[in-house]
Amino acid sequence: MLEPEVESRSWDEQLELDDASYRAQISYLRERSPFYRDKLPDGEVGGLDEIGALPLTEKAELRATTTRGNAIGAHQCVDRDEIARIYSTSGTTGTPSYIPLTARDLDDWVTGSARSYAASGVTAGQRIVSTYNAGPFVAGAALASFDRIGMCHIPVGTGNTERLLRAVELLRPEAAVLTPSYAAHLAEVADERGVDLRASSVQRVLVAGEPGGGEPALRAKLEEGWGARVTEAMGIGDIGVSLWGECEEQDGMHLGARGFVHPELIDPTTDEKLPLVDGASGELVLTHLQQQAAPLLRFRTRDHVEVRMGICACGRTGPRVRCVGRTDDMLIVRGVNVFPTAVREVVGGFEPRVSGHIRVRPAAPGVKQEPPLPIAVELPRGAEEDADLAAAIREKLRAVLVVQTQVELVPYGSFERSEYKAQLVERRT
Repeated sequence: MLEPEVESRSWDEQLELDDASYRAQISYLRERSPFYRDKLPDGEVGGLDEIGALPLTEKAELRATTTRGNAIGAHQCVDRDEIARIYSTSGTTGTPSYIPLTARDLDDWVTGSARSYAASGVTAGQRIVSTYNAGPFVAGAALASFDRIGMCHIPVGTGNTERLLRAVELLRPEAAVLTPSYAAHLAEVADERGVDLRASSVQRVLVAGEPGGGEPALRAKLEEGWGARVTEAMGIGDIGVSLWGECEEQDGMHLGARGFVHPELIDPTTDEKLPLVDGASGELVLTHLQQQAAPLLRFRTRDHVEVRMGICACGRTGPRVRCVGRTDDMLIVRGVNVFPTAVREVVGGFEPRVSGHIRVRPAAPGVKQEPPLPIAVELPRGAEEDADLAAAIREKLRAVLVVQTQVELVPYGSFERSEYKAQLVERRT
């Protein structure tokens, strides 16, 4: 553990400390945040036990308060000269969101991220190669965590497959950090070129940036292709980077940002707060506890997670999560919630008879779909279409996900490989 006194603290004791921080943060919001002064109810709101009575915060609400004079939004709580760094989102769905940090905020982000990545087993003195184009994006703070751990960091960036393979060969890093999709792509590229990644120096592959690293079939594929232990990490740009990180027990991601962030679960349909107990599942909601520049209260992450509780075999305490998928990617087929990542996980169980790459192709716009849900499944190199295989996949999807599908087998190479995040849903235009 990077900070044993924090990471092994009992969860009840952590909640007591967090309750005090939360009450102070609420007072800070009332004093400094125009957004939350309007949003919070009058009077006392109590402690963490009563947090479920407060309104949730949606990303669209924050964007709606931006102006030409304030591109950050009405939730900004500090003066211009107090901001040490401003990150942005990619803006793929519109205007980028800007995320300001004070010097203390930035230090807290790096601290939480360093705990999360150290959980995977990487240590001071080791070399790690990274593939994120962190420049203006919040991932930059995550990469700083490797310095905090004491590692030698080799940044390569996205879109440099040749350079990455060369760096692994010549610089011999013990670890690599990348998205699950890119990790799978690199294993395929190496296999095509006769490069034995399993014989490389890489002992640990740290995946983040999208769900998938916790899927048993995909994890097994990555571990086989790299000959390395695979663990995952997860963050949310508006709240913090690499908030959660998986240890070598591979039984969910630990909250590395404990003390800085409070987690909740809600039902994504009713918005009702759910108990944070072992085996629970729902949408993850996060609240800043000590943020200065632009704190958020009950922020909807849109990540659907499963929860583990209790003391892990590694000695860490508190909640662990596994991300099942994004609630904003979810489709509803005759009342059944279907996550594209869950489809990929089921199909992945048929490897090596399939390549592991899929596309969900909704027949109608919107979330609600009529059965059968069209699924395209890519075959491995050189394989021919097999009606029995398509039927077997269809039956497995029905048994596991309780959804009727129409499975189409497509030739190897039908789907473009990603050097960042995979596209799992393909809408008809």
